[in-house]
Amino acid sequence: MTLRILLLGKIGQLGWELLRTLAPLGEITAFDYPEIDFSRPESLSAVVRAAAPQVVINAVAYTAVDRAETEEKLVRAINATATGELAQTARAVRAAFLHVSTDYVFDGRKGAPYTEVDAPHPLNVYGQTKLEGEQAALQAGGAPLVLRTAWVYSTRRDSFVTKVLGWSRSLPVLKLVDDQISNPTWARMLAETMALLLAQSRGDPYEYLSERSGLYHLAGDGYASRLEWAQEILKLDPHPAKRTARELLPARTSDFPTPAERPLFSALNCDRFTRTFGLKLPAWQNALQQAMDSLSEASA
Repeated sequence: MTLRILLLGKIGQLGWELLRTLAPLGEITAFDYPEIDFSRPESLSAVVRAAAPQVVINAVAYTAVDRAETEEKLVRAINATATGELAQTARAVRAAFLHVSTDYVFDGRKGAPYTEVDAPHPLNVYGQTKLEGEQAALQAGGAPLVLRTAWVYSTRRDSFVTKVLGWSRSLPVLKLVDDQISNPTWARMLAETMALLLAQSRGDPYEYLSERSGLYHLAGDGYASRLEWAQEILKLDPHPAKRTARELLPARTSDFPTPAERPLFSALNCDRFTRTFGLKLPAWQNALQQAMDSLSEASA
């Protein structure tokens, strides 16, 4: 039995991959801004009802972490209020609701990977509003699944991977922080795992996920610092001859002051997701290898 899926955020790093990996599961209705204005949450209920979906996937977020500090009202509308509206309407039409959240709900002071039972403590507006979105999704009831992920990247849009490659071709020396640590997560692997999850529902995702609803961590297996991640990216660079950078040096977060404070150690423990669904993202190094291989093939 095929599924009717409403995907919101189709042009983002994750949404673009979801639009492709979900296709074999059924009929996909997908939107993004400006087709829909997520800053007007009151308009979203009609979108859900018109699609008559069995699954609603919210891959929309205001993710400009520093700019968010000065646009709190807008950020809250998109990250929190809109999420609540979608979750409530999903329950009303008997649709499962998958919502993607972030490791930035934590302050990074635990010193070990966070589990779902650890208390959140966001350090910035982005993290706070994403936490509020999580709470709104779970409080709506029905069949909500909140998936916290971390350090999502792709090779087709602006991401840490493409930035490191770009910097290496324009700067003589690269400095990357070695005190920010989390799970690098390839958007394609995340999307494929979400599709496999829905495939397990056997045609009734609402019933399947209502029995397993709640909060889960889902990110690349293992963790690294920004510096270690950059080192691996450059090791796998398909065109090393194009690089101008001859050195990659460590730095501290304090060397690069920003409007929004970042958590230093926000790695996620994803064991609960694996126990529940029998799925696990591969080691972040292996996923990065595959991502870089795809980049090499695309540029060949």
